[in-house]
Amino acid sequence: MTDSKLSADALKGRPYDDITGVLVLSDGSVFWGYGFGASGDTIGEICFNTSITGYQEILTDPSYAGQIINFTFPHIGNVGANIEDLETQNPAARGLVIREDITEPANYRSSEHFAEWVKNNKLIGISGVDTRSITRLIKEKGALTGVIAHSPTGEFDVAALFEQACKWPGLNGMDLAKEVTCQETKDWDETRWSIKEGFGKLEVEKAHIVAVDYGAKDNILRCLSETGAKVTVVSATTSFDDIMKHNPDGFFLSNGPGDPAATGEYALPIIKQMIETGLPIFGICLGHQLLALAFGGKTYKMHQGHRGANHPVQDLRTGKVEITSMNHGFSVDGDSLPENVSISHISLFDKTVCGIEVKDKPIFSVQQHPEASPGPQDSFYLFEQFMDNIQKHKTL
Repeated sequence: MTDSKLSADALKGRPYDDITGVLVLSDGSVFWGYGFGASGDTIGEICFNTSITGYQEILTDPSYAGQIINFTFPHIGNVGANIEDLETQNPAARGLVIREDITEPANYRSSEHFAEWVKNNKLIGISGVDTRSITRLIKEKGALTGVIAHSPTGEFDVAALFEQACKWPGLNGMDLAKEVTCQETKDWDETRWSIKEGFGKLEVEKAHIVAVDYGAKDNILRCLSETGAKVTVVSATTSFDDIMKHNPDGFFLSNGPGDPAATGEYALPIIKQMIETGLPIFGICLGHQLLALAFGGKTYKMHQGHRGANHPVQDLRTGKVEITSMNHGFSVDGDSLPENVSISHISLFDKTVCGIEVKDKPIFSVQQHPEASPGPQDSFYLFEQFMDNIQKHKTL
């Protein structure tokens, strides 16, 4: 909720005759532009992403459930769209905000105009707005609720949209993993994409991993398989007994959306049982936060979050700095971690916790996205570290 009010100018309606879209924020800010994609309106937490490529992967990342993405890069659409760059079959984001009109595709992998892809996937977007101004607003005021409305007639009830934004409860306390998790257990053996062969297939199985899907990106599963893992993917609510029926060599806790404390209500008892087995565990993003909670740590809602493919993270064990891809609005409270859990990585932007490891168990997790989809590949070694932990544990 907010006590902000709409200005008299905002209530007057569209400033130009050809306006077909409007973005109304919960602080009373109104941005007029040009709607595209589906008609209607959509609501969510508005956040900004600083990546200069990978818009299709971003929109289909399940971690963006409940959010509207404000792209800071002004030219969106030049790669087009294709079926290979999806992180899940259906977009998880609730809408998108871009500076310029969607550009024409100029990439040999494009099989569909991005504007058509957005419309076919029933997403609502707005262009022609000052995305840098929106970014500054988020940096100043923190996470805001936004409503995008797209009407070909250009007629909008701005006051009603503002009221809608003010009444939306926000992501604090919201469990969204159940909305994006898989419905049935599935096997995964697809490996990473290459320019010559496309996606590969697992050939030599080194270990069997059970991946708990809180909103897993497909490329994370591909990276696990790339290291030689047969992967069995189970839903976020699968019981510990059902997980153990697969006789895993290790557990993977995936990324996902929403408040980790809310998801933890059903996830933490299962994760604590995983810890007691002594088997290796690896967590990414939401999985990282849930792992910290399982060891008695705490999480908190960040002022603006981290989202982009240019975030510097330092490995405190080696001093090495990695450029990473990130997408999170909650963080682990480093001061809340017990003595047997150490901080392995930190953000060089704000010193927030980006990695933990357990001193007496083969368990670790990171906040960043080492699958690099989109983003740099500096952190792929973390998948290899997980496989090394499994191989060592199998020889005990």
